[in-house]
Amino acid sequence: MSMFGVGLPEMAVIATIGLLVFGPKKLPELGRTLGRTLKGFQAASRQFEQEFSSAMQTDASTSAVLPDPDNPEVVTMEPESSAAGGSAKDQKQG
Repeated sequence: MSMFGVGLPEMAVIATIGLLVFGPKKLPELGRTLGRTLKGFQAASRQFEQEFSSAMQTDASTSAVLPDPDNPEVVTMEPESSAAGGSAKDQKQG
């Protein structure tokens, strides 16, 4: 049984040291706290991965215009409408 590259003998040594340092009453509480912390990190990691994947899919669907390799000009896409409402063309005319 290998967990994070730590085998059974290593885990037994770590548990023994923890038992000696913290005592039998404090050790279960520390284990619960560590478990909750790891669970929180897993949830945050999963949420970050989902947001990143969603952003990449959104970015891929909105950047349909690619620059011409023979033309060194930078091609940028502007959104159809701005936060104030209306398109960029309407704002230039108005």
